[in-house]
Amino acid sequence: MAIRALPAQVVAQIAAGEVIERPVSVVKELLENSLDAGAGTIQIEVQGGGQRLIEVADDGCGIPEAEVELAFGRHTTSKLRSPEDLFCIRTLGFRGEALASIAAVARVTMTTRSRDESSGAVVRFEGGQLVRRERCARPPGTTVTVENLFYNLPARRKFLRSDATEAGHILALTVAYALAYAHVRFLLVHNGREVLRSSGTGDPLNALAEVMGPEVARAMAPLPASGGPVGISGYVGAPSLHRGTRDALFFYVNGRWVQDRMLAYAVEEAYRSLLPGGRHPVAVIYLRVDPADVDVNIHPTKREVRFRQGRDVFAVVQRAVRHALVEHAPLPQVENLRAEGAAIAPEDRPRPVHIGREARAEIAQLGLELGRVAPPSSSGLVPAGSPVGGSRLPPLRLLGQVAQTYILAEGPDGLYLIDQHAAHERILYERLRALRASLAVPMQTLLEPRTIELTQYQARVLEAREESIRRLGFDIAPFGGTTFLVRAVPAAFPPQEIPNVLAELLQTTQERGGYDWEERALVAVVCHAAVRARQVLTEQEMSDLVRQLEETELPYTCPHGRPTLVQMTLAQLERQFGRR
Repeated sequence: MAIRALPAQVVAQIAAGEVIERPVSVVKELLENSLDAGAGTIQIEVQGGGQRLIEVADDGCGIPEAEVELAFGRHTTSKLRSPEDLFCIRTLGFRGEALASIAAVARVTMTTRSRDESSGAVVRFEGGQLVRRERCARPPGTTVTVENLFYNLPARRKFLRSDATEAGHILALTVAYALAYAHVRFLLVHNGREVLRSSGTGDPLNALAEVMGPEVARAMAPLPASGGPVGISGYVGAPSLHRGTRDALFFYVNGRWVQDRMLAYAVEEAYRSLLPGGRHPVAVIYLRVDPADVDVNIHPTKREVRFRQGRDVFAVVQRAVRHALVEHAPLPQVENLRAEGAAIAPEDRPRPVHIGREARAEIAQLGLELGRVAPPSSSGLVPAGSPVGGSRLPPLRLLGQVAQTYILAEGPDGLYLIDQHAAHERILYERLRALRASLAVPMQTLLEPRTIELTQYQARVLEAREESIRRLGFDIAPFGGTTFLVRAVPAAFPPQEIPNVLAELLQTTQERGGYDWEERALVAVVCHAAVRARQVLTEQEMSDLVRQLEETELPYTCPHGRPTLVQMTLAQLERQFGRR
């Protein structure tokens, strides 16, 4: 077949397809242009999930009348002047493709006025072609109206999701930028209903409360601010605040919202042993990096970045998050003890959130879970509470044991119920983790070595993991075929648990391909070594367990992420007995 040049319209549509994937892509490009224009207020109106209408209005610097048409040309931008500027990007938009790409696949009307001019201009494009241009009167700023997205690309349009799904993506984007630009007022309206409003006070924590709710904001701890080559600030959620997905992990690099697997992994590494399995933390993290040390030009939609010193960034994020969790870990408390329908004390009432009256219902309809505190269990105990000035437990006075499972103790600020199994897991976990790091896990030699039978696959895995298993305190040697001889176990490990823990270690390897194996193996070991529920403890044993828990770094959760204890404050006790 003969080679020929594609028509200009087809070229424009192909290029637009790289940038405009769905309605939220349009909103992102227009929103970033508004922020680059110095807007103090940004209003977004969406109809039909953005397929029928998207309108973004701002009060930014506007576009001079003589440059309005040029703004819709391909590779035209006010943000780059030389090739060197590509390696030091300081703005959100820079490619010069946003308006041209949007105009190629929709009907677009722009009304704009520069702050330096007395009148503005209106232009309209359909399928990339200018069909209208005239002068107008309006305040400084820009309004871009996008109608009938993908009207000329029916193949792309049929792959869009439902209106609610597409609107949910737009809501998530608006939430992300409202958290990044707390000094900007954002308003999002979907099908005539106000979904989100932020006040633009400039306080990041206030913005967080406005868009994610006051309960979430109260459960967030500040990151220790740092300078240097990689500056960091932001907030991380208490371990009780978790999600089923990573949608509530927000990362910003020099003001740009990015979705980065390395940063997400750094945060989750810091939460290791603090969250239940399959759950993910909530975090809002702002990074400041020399623009020359970060490449924002690796993806057409600019949602990914590449760091020149990726390992340094990873380390800074992990250390900062872990420090915040250690210093500000929330104390789990007993909640919701009043009978249903009882009055709520004024201090227990949620603080008002300045968003639309129907915003929460709309958010639920759009299927976006911004963040939540773990729901109450059937017992009425929830791992909740406000961040406190340190994660160490106060000195506790032992009172006794409840149901041979929970240790009851008194502290200076109330009663504590301690899960003896979960608490012992935390103690053993931190102790063995430190010993493993120093290659000094003590072993106890069995008086009579134990033989174990494994499958052929388990035997191969055991042989491949021999050194790792030895570092955990086990001495296991082949004894012919698939039979192995256990000669030593970690000190204080109950020998009767040997078959169970080895089966779990090998099953863990099978299920997850060996990823992060030693850490998960350590959790399995301490789980089998810890005292059990329904086990009667002497007063001395309980006292020792409480003292050792007080000395741990993070005493409030076991390595699986379950709470080790709950607290009932004196104020709660007094309310229950009508003293307050």
